[in-house]
Amino acid sequence: MSTMLTINVKNYESQTQNFYFFQQPAIYTGGGQVYSNSLFSQSLGNYDNTGAILTFQVNLQYYAGIQQANTPPQIGASSGYSSAGRPIDLAPSPGGGGKPNDWTTATVNPLGLSSPIYGEGVQPGAFRITTPVFNSPPYFNVGSAVAVNGGIVLSNFVQANPASNTDCQPILKYYVQTGAYTPGVVMNFTQSSVNAALSDFTGGYSVCNVSLKSDGTWTTQLQ
Repeated sequence: MSTMLTINVKNYESQTQNFYFFQQPAIYTGGGQVYSNSLFSQSLGNYDNTGAILTFQVNLQYYAGIQQANTPPQIGASSGYSSAGRPIDLAPSPGGGGKPNDWTTATVNPLGLSSPIYGEGVQPGAFRITTPVFNSPPYFNVGSAVAVNGGIVLSNFVQANPASNTDCQPILKYYVQTGAYTPGVVMNFTQSSVNAALSDFTGGYSVCNVSLKSDGTWTTQLQ
């Protein structure tokens, strides 16, 4: 059974607040600017008045993702429409041994990703997506996808180049921020992460309890 990473949010501000969740962008080798998507958004009332807790869950399984788009990525707009994802392994560190299935090849007509296989030369801690020859438009985004609350969402990505390799090293850090960003909408990570609550699961934790205090600051507790 796969591991679930869980963030539980309580709102101690007097007013109902909207919250959205997003991930630290992966480290990419190949490709250009890195973009981030909102993963989940929902409103939450004051905890003392309602007893309500907002729970966000993401599967620890890594996914490679590809998405088709009519335009290049734009902040505040949907990142694209048709998409495909594959569970994938990460390349081991030097001397780590083993042959994980860390390499997938994309197709654009039809849109898809092949079953991952072991590939030589993938960056340690990363997976690789190989894109075929294509002409734009349409455009294609490739990167790290996650299983969130029962669905697959492209978490962060680069605009794919034709006939190229993109290595993607996911980072298990998630953020909670006040505001409303529809899942799948491109957001400004740098701006959104300022004064956001950080849930850092890189140390092997699986649960983070987050509270928005009445003065607008955050507390986080990992377990």
